[in-house]
Amino acid sequence: MTGDPPTNIEIGPSEVSRLLASSQKFLFVDVRETWEYDISRIEGSVLIPLREIPANVPRLSEATQIILFCHHGMRSFDAATWLRMQGIQGARSMSGGIDRWATEVDPSVPRY
Repeated sequence: MTGDPPTNIEIGPSEVSRLLASSQKFLFVDVRETWEYDISRIEGSVLIPLREIPANVPRLSEATQIILFCHHGMRSFDAATWLRMQGIQGARSMSGGIDRWATEVDPSVPRY
């Protein structure tokens, strides 16, 4: 992808944790593979592996806000960028992924 990165596309794990604790509605999407999800996961998230994101655009387009995450934040950043290019402007990526979540928010989430 060329040009400037999309605005406001990343959100930190602490902010996501606050959103989960609030009554604000959003779709929390784990774009990792099933084997990664089997190792560790974040409560309240739904697994849609990155390769399945295109097939799930109709479902994703129904959400006003989507926060995606992966292991370290690269796949989710790519997915959020791609979703925005499809017109889903509420897509954001949790920076640092589940690894950063485990260090900053919930140390009980296994790291790998």
